[in-house]
Amino acid sequence: MQFNSFGFILLFMPVTLLAYFLLNKAGKLAGKLVLIAASAVFYGYMDVKSLAVLVVSMAVNYLFAVLMRKRDTGRRLLAAVPIAVNICLLLLFKYLNFGISNLNTFFGTEIALRNLILPVGLSFITFQQIAYVVAVYKGELENVSLVDYAAFILYFPKILMGPLTDPVDFISQLNDQSLKRINWENVAFGLKIFCFGLFKKVIIADTFAAAVTWGFNNVSGATAMDWIVVTLSYTFEKYFDFSGYCDMAVGVSLMLNILLPINFDSPYKAISIRDYWKRWHISLTRFFTKYIYFPLGGSRKGTFRTCLNVMIVFIISGIWHGANWTFILWGLLHGLFLVIDRLFDKTEERIFTPVRWGVTFSVLNILALLFRSNSISQWKSILKTMFGFQSMNLSESLITAFKIKETALFENVLHLQYFTKNVRGFWPLVFLAAAFAICLIPQNNYRNLRKISAVSMIAAAVAFIWSFICLGGESVFVYFNF
Repeated sequence: MQFNSFGFILLFMPVTLLAYFLLNKAGKLAGKLVLIAASAVFYGYMDVKSLAVLVVSMAVNYLFAVLMRKRDTGRRLLAAVPIAVNICLLLLFKYLNFGISNLNTFFGTEIALRNLILPVGLSFITFQQIAYVVAVYKGELENVSLVDYAAFILYFPKILMGPLTDPVDFISQLNDQSLKRINWENVAFGLKIFCFGLFKKVIIADTFAAAVTWGFNNVSGATAMDWIVVTLSYTFEKYFDFSGYCDMAVGVSLMLNILLPINFDSPYKAISIRDYWKRWHISLTRFFTKYIYFPLGGSRKGTFRTCLNVMIVFIISGIWHGANWTFILWGLLHGLFLVIDRLFDKTEERIFTPVRWGVTFSVLNILALLFRSNSISQWKSILKTMFGFQSMNLSESLITAFKIKETALFENVLHLQYFTKNVRGFWPLVFLAAAFAICLIPQNNYRNLRKISAVSMIAAAVAFIWSFICLGGESVFVYFNF
């Protein structure tokens, strides 16, 4: 089930909210069981087999968590076993066929690929399992409750694509009796940000997605200008897709009186790649920092080790994102740019800020194209076409991808016929200009989470109605595949 679906908006969300607060009156356990049951339905709706794999994984993790709680000796081994199991499950389902394919390529073997289906959200779930095991090992949790554990892992607003949440923070909110009654202010705040997130996904991200799909369906025929537009489109598709998801996740959770951590903070305002990773998928960056970078020594062991640790973290990040050499190279290049930022930070500070922003945004575009490409060779071919500048014509079929149903209405109401007839690529230009403005001017929605006004609620209502009318097929979020 996706947030941007009729089933979620009209049935699942209101029924879950109603049941949660009603059954909280029957006892603190009843409300938690509602969350667990609703989350299991939400997750299993897409693939019951994935739910079965998740239940087995949870059973192993919880068993070792209980053993750690009861024993004073051998706790390090008891923590290492479930962590190893989690990582092995991820490697099995996500990377086994990638490994077999590369063995066949490099060594001429003919090992058959395995018929494995990647459980939905496994990468995020794996990290949440590891976070829980480590919290138990360090004694950060007051008790090891099966119900609390299940609610933490399965919690539907975050299970598929994050944000990655600290188990201590989540479970403390879950058990806070002051949060068990409906809070109408939180409902209003949550609805506001949910509506804005839905608009980002349905109206903006999905429009850019159509342009990106056109580009990768016409790799050989697209012109240099086409690829400039498609590359920008994918950069903005990723932005509004993930930003929209984060807004919706926070909004739904806030209606349940549980505040998820900030995960997205205007990343395209970044003036360096280092700055970008403080703003994009913040919870993932924190996870890698806490569980990989710091244990490797962080920045405490000299410049060389610091740079090496950064590279290791980002290569792992690339592998985590997907089983393809494109993701590994993407992680390696991001790591390399972070190392450059660290080594030359004083020099970079003296560069004119708009220039720093322009260079950073350009690098992010090129690396985003690598992220989306099917292979490294395809990425290189696209770059060769784009930077060859041999044809700067914009294909008519690409322009058409930006003409959503509402564009004809706007042309008539706002009398835009002169521009649409005389400015080639008018609607792509409008979408790109609007995307730049939204990314660079306002503050991130999370920062204004608890600010409300008549204007913002009217804007949220318009955003919801427009998005709801345009809901068609259940379009998948970009991070859904990770």
